[in-house]
Amino acid sequence: MRTQICDQLGIEFPIFAFTHCRDVVVAVSEAGGLGVLGAVGFSAEQLAAECRWIDEHLGDKPYAVDLVIPSKYEGMEAADLDPKELEEKLRTMIPAEHRAFAKRLLADAGVPELPEGEDHLPELLGWTEATAAPLLEEALRHDKVRLIANALGTPPPDVVDRVHDSGRLVAALCGKIHQAVRHKEAGLDLIIAQGYEGGGHTGEVGSVVLWPQIIDAVAPTPVLAAGGIGNGRQVAAALALGAEGVWLGSAWLTTEESMTEPAQMQSYLKASSQDTVRSRSYTGKTCRMLKNHWTEAWEDSETPDPLGMPLQGMVTADAVQRVHRYAEQAQEVAFNPVGQVVGQLNEVRSCRDVIYSLVEEYLEATERIAQLNAEV
Repeated sequence: MRTQICDQLGIEFPIFAFTHCRDVVVAVSEAGGLGVLGAVGFSAEQLAAECRWIDEHLGDKPYAVDLVIPSKYEGMEAADLDPKELEEKLRTMIPAEHRAFAKRLLADAGVPELPEGEDHLPELLGWTEATAAPLLEEALRHDKVRLIANALGTPPPDVVDRVHDSGRLVAALCGKIHQAVRHKEAGLDLIIAQGYEGGGHTGEVGSVVLWPQIIDAVAPTPVLAAGGIGNGRQVAAALALGAEGVWLGSAWLTTEESMTEPAQMQSYLKASSQDTVRSRSYTGKTCRMLKNHWTEAWEDSETPDPLGMPLQGMVTADAVQRVHRYAEQAQEVAFNPVGQVVGQLNEVRSCRDVIYSLVEEYLEATERIAQLNAEV
């Protein structure tokens, strides 16, 4: 299962693991894949602490950092403001009814307020170019970070240049062919094609349809396949369609190393592939998550429509913090991003076990195809 991207990054398997958990990053990279730390929920100071911890525990293996610099977002015209000024400006754009509705949903679900004296997360964390810039600067301070990925849209030219000038690779996700072509024209080293089945921010075209079209459209730029991958047979299908590797996110949510809260873990383990929905209710862009009372409430014709990114994320910042802290009481209103592959996540396993299972199942699938060809 070795491809060109393995040699470029110094990894054993072309398996990329997107996660917000530093323990998963280390475990995956140590097992031969590439751990990718999602930085959108961190301040620059928090990212520095996470990266230092990874550096100390990873040995000589590489890892990656994933940022969120959307191509389009509310308040782009004020992008030159510093983050604090931008946040204040964006706050004035949020209708009071949206904040009131979010608070009412939490109260009705019995989710407690944060304890008095506990710090609230800043509302604007990494969802704009201004807030992502300090995260990029911090990521580039760490030599073991060999790849910078952008989760939404083509990174700005100065970001691409800065990453390249540092000797690293730059990648970005996409769900449409024209987005992939834009990535290629911007000089990106790697394009991550995520199909409709994927968790988080995902498009409308299914993976098996999307992957080969993007691979053909951007050749010879290497493509990672994302969306709906949870076993080695799916990895084999992705590589057979021309992908250079695979990008998995949901698969790590039910691992031993994950920070997933026990109640949230149970929600994932018992969910079927039919229990997810694409909703704008938490981030402002269509994001696949477990459907619950929160997602349904924001779809009701009698309730406010979700705002655009990053305004909706500012409305829901308090909810994200509270449902994480009180996960046991909050699952009916919780933000549980996950792909349709959740129906395959039925047990808690170590990251190493997941990696090795992916490789073994991939080999079994390719051997089966080889045997079929030999019998013809």
